Amino acid sequence: MIKDIIDKNNSVTPGSNELEILREHFPACFKEDGSFDIVRFQEYLKDKVEVTDEGYELRFLGKNYARMLASLDTTTVIMPDEAHNSLPENKGSKNIYISGDNLDALKHLLKSYAGQVKCIYIDPPYNTGSDGFVYNDSFNFTAEELSTKLSISLDKAQRILDLTLRGSASHSAWLMFMLPRLLLARDILSKDGIIFISIDDNEQGNLKLLCDDVFGEENLVGQIIWKNATDNNPTNIAVEHEYIVCYCKNRASLSPIWKSKDSEIKDLLLRKGRELVQSYSGEDLQQIWKAWYRDHKSQLGPFEDYKFIDENGIYTGSRSVHNPGKEGYHYDIIHPVTGKPCAEPLRGYRFPETSMQRLIENGKIIFGEDETKLVEIKVYADEYEDKFSSVYNFDGRSGANELRDLFPNITQIFKNPKCTTLIMHLLSFVDLQGGYFLDFFGGSSTSADAILRINQKGDSDNKYIIVQAEEACNEDSEAFKAGYQTIDAIGIDRIRCAAKKIAAENPLFHGDLGFRHFMLKEPSRVALEKIINFDKHTAFGDNTLMDEFGVPTILTTWLERDGYGLTSDYHSLDLGGYTAYYIDKHLYLINPDLTDDAVAILLDKYQTEASFNPQNVVIYGYSFGWNELQSLKDSLQTVQAGEKNLRINFEIRY
Repeated sequence: MIKDIIDKNNSVTPGSNELEILREHFPACFKEDGSFDIVRFQEYLKDKVEVTDEGYELRFLGKNYARMLASLDTTTVIMPDEAHNSLPENKGSKNIYISGDNLDALKHLLKSYAGQVKCIYIDPPYNTGSDGFVYNDSFNFTAEELSTKLSISLDKAQRILDLTLRGSASHSAWLMFMLPRLLLARDILSKDGIIFISIDDNEQGNLKLLCDDVFGEENLVGQIIWKNATDNNPTNIAVEHEYIVCYCKNRASLSPIWKSKDSEIKDLLLRKGRELVQSYSGEDLQQIWKAWYRDHKSQLGPFEDYKFIDENGIYTGSRSVHNPGKEGYHYDIIHPVTGKPCAEPLRGYRFPETSMQRLIENGKIIFGEDETKLVEIKVYADEYEDKFSSVYNFDGRSGANELRDLFPNITQIFKNPKCTTLIMHLLSFVDLQGGYFLDFFGGSSTSADAILRINQKGDSDNKYIIVQAEEACNEDSEAFKAGYQTIDAIGIDRIRCAAKKIAAENPLFHGDLGFRHFMLKEPSRVALEKIINFDKHTAFGDNTLMDEFGVPTILTTWLERDGYGLTSDYHSLDLGGYTAYYIDKHLYLINPDLTDDAVAILLDKYQTEASFNPQNVVIYGYSFGWNELQSLKDSLQTVQAGEKNLRINFEIRY
């Protein structure tokens, strides 16, 4: 396990993951000495891709170091919170909360959730100089090792280490912090997935270039300006906004449902409208539509949230009828109440007078209170397409108000929290379809709260994964004084409080309000020394290493590594007093003291039970001596030669 990862990490260099992909798909482009033949590779792309040796890219100190960090595997293990996860509301939950460094968490998650997350929202540190961001890396490279791995000078290697070892809030440090996380985030997104990233002016420009580098500038969906403050500083241009940068995994695969959830109602009306048009050609469709809508309104769900649709199913939002061009139509429209001509648009009306009169007669023109207001046009829902505005306004204080509502005894439990309405607004333009949403800068768990509210509102089964480091709370903060030692403890409690509130307000909602909690842990110094020095050919195992982590932690880490995720249901297998574990095609032998009787029972299950066919036997090497392992391997050979003729892969993990 950890020893295997350490050995593999020693050979990792920048671009290792990319080279593995090329080796898999273009093996003929690798020479006998392992070097990559770029000329031959270009021949494969001829007539398909225009290859150029000119380009523009973002460069910063430590970029290759950051790329290498993305390729290194994590040596942390996943410890389940067994007391929490066994509670009735959490036991069957598919929601996940991870306490630990998000770089490690993403590396674990990729093993099971790669290509499965529909949407990511993150609110990373802004690097303002006052938000506490300081780059601090746990990888302990020497300047000599880094110089060799990155093929750079010793002086440059030392400059990179100065950023990581002493801590830095420079632009290079921030970019070096973000790059590996975004590289991993890209790989975890589904083919039609999208990512939203909140940022301010300090790093907005750099983030845009970094995302162009990671996702490809062709996959920029857009940038939202979020007006959330008032700046009365007279010495500069007012700063009243932040940004939300949005990229997709692959624009060609981006879902056409890149529009408001309100459009679900409009789409339904559109389909029904087309059916009515086909059935009642030449009839008064408006009257038929109104009758159908009134008869079926109760079946279409709560329409009070769709304020653009009136009681007759007609869109009543603002749409000016003035002609945006230079040559509009000029005539009087008489106000039905005042009897005076209505104000005429600056460039005249869009329609000729006969068309406008017909619109008025059909009830499709909206008049103001008097003749001073410009008239507007009603548009049927099937004629209206929603747009995702690039400017968003909301009260920045609402996030704090939401937390005060959930924690009424604490005035300010979290500084500058995002509000659920922001996350819900962003997600209203994404069709999660019951898939996973990820936030790996979890903070106060606003995202989890928003997903629960969306699920309750639409009776959906969307799932969330929240990651938050076990970052210590400031001892002077109200949160610390209220008993919260770490930020993740606040996030966890916020989800509990939000779930209770939703359950109390909506007793008929039976969706998933629980979550499973996991913690990422590094092996202790003593355990790490034992792992490095362990002789796999010894006659006896070392049970203290199994005790260091515990069976649940080893099993959870392996299930995630083998693609079963963090919420899978495995089976305990009693082999005459020895407990093994299996799921699907994997059998796990972790506990020591595997007796001959237990092996005999295992062989009998293989040979007599038709449904028992785990093809991968995975063994925790520290629990067994070398002779035990060889004997077990020999015994399992009989299964391969038996009636099932089942080929068994025998893997020992250290």
